[in-house]
Amino acid sequence: MANSMKVAIKPDWDEIETVRGQASQFLEQRGLSTNVVKSMVMVLSELVENSIKYGSFPHPDSTVDICLEVGPRIITTEVSNAVDEACLRHLQNLDRMIQWVRGYQDPFEAYVERLEEVAKRPLHDEESGLGIVRIAYEGKVLLDFFVNEDDLLTVSAVRNLT
Repeated sequence: MANSMKVAIKPDWDEIETVRGQASQFLEQRGLSTNVVKSMVMVLSELVENSIKYGSFPHPDSTVDICLEVGPRIITTEVSNAVDEACLRHLQNLDRMIQWVRGYQDPFEAYVERLEEVAKRPLHDEESGLGIVRIAYEGKVLLDFFVNEDDLLTVSAVRNLT
């Protein structure tokens, strides 16, 4: 049984539920606990949503590429998509947020602080800003990202199984 799942989807909101089902089935077949499966499916879903929301899709055949790997001690989720100069502000926000979360000993502390900030915002504010913090805390993952020379953004989330 292969320990990796690779999928390329159209940057379409309707594709997310299909990927969630595939990832859930893939992780369940590897004997992972229900809690690990649910949290990693949430991580994957959030990363794919962010990819669609903030990515650049210059061609009709552009895709969001997903890789989910289960190792003996870790699970790695990677979501990749094209980016361009219009995405620069989002990349800067992503970098700032990941570094901020990683600055805490426990992601729960970042989560609580971010919830307090969000609670002070007006109700009509459409952006919660919880995504990255939620992924780190609820998913129990370490987040990172890089942009390669082909302007492909890859966001990774690694969960320790031990």
